Amino acid sequence: MANPKLEVLTPQNSQFIIIDHQPQMAFGVQSIDRQVLKNNTVGLAKAAKIFNIPTTITTVETQGFSGYTYPELLDVFPGKPILERTSMNSWDDQKVRDALAKNGKKKVVVAGLWTEVCNTTFALCAMLEGGYEIYMVADASGGTSKDAHDYAMQRMIQAGVVPMTWQQVLLEWQRDWAHKDSYDAVMALVKEHSGAYGMGVDYAYTMVHKAPQRATGTHETLPPVAATK
Repeated sequence: MANPKLEVLTPQNSQFIIIDHQPQMAFGVQSIDRQVLKNNTVGLAKAAKIFNIPTTITTVETQGFSGYTYPELLDVFPGKPILERTSMNSWDDQKVRDALAKNGKKKVVVAGLWTEVCNTTFALCAMLEGGYEIYMVADASGGTSKDAHDYAMQRMIQAGVVPMTWQQVLLEWQRDWAHKDSYDAVMALVKEHSGAYGMGVDYAYTMVHKAPQRATGTHETLPPVAATK
């Protein structure tokens, strides 16, 4: 194919790397609400697990500065090794290069902090030296200001990086609702992490299709009492 970026992402052609989603790095993020950032990143990680996407987790200066990867993120991949680095650029660490090569997929989905440093340097070097295609998940990444994030995204796009959002990646991997092997897991993920979209799914399931509510336990609904004059 003359332009491999015309191919949509599939579970067969993708791998995923999580770069420096650590508390101290998140503290510096100003380009996106940090709770939204965590929600999106964990949602993307759960999507990768649903579709068995080869995943690499790398961290920088855990003990000296950045702290441990979010526990909600680690819980998605229990037992997965964490590739610790000193370099801001993940590509500089041989362990990271080896992990990407072992996964054997040229399309690399990236979620990382900060966009203007760790994401940009990794993306440029992985394309230049490794021949990878980089799919940068903008809403699962963050910069130290909106300008820092936006201009970093523009720089990467000019260099050939493909910008994505986390839900776009999820639905591209699903592709067809007839793929029932992943349908239920994707719907569960959407209800938990996709905001208004998830609320709409809950509404359709319970009010239209009469499915039981997701809430655990029993909740008695007391009938309304009309106002008295």
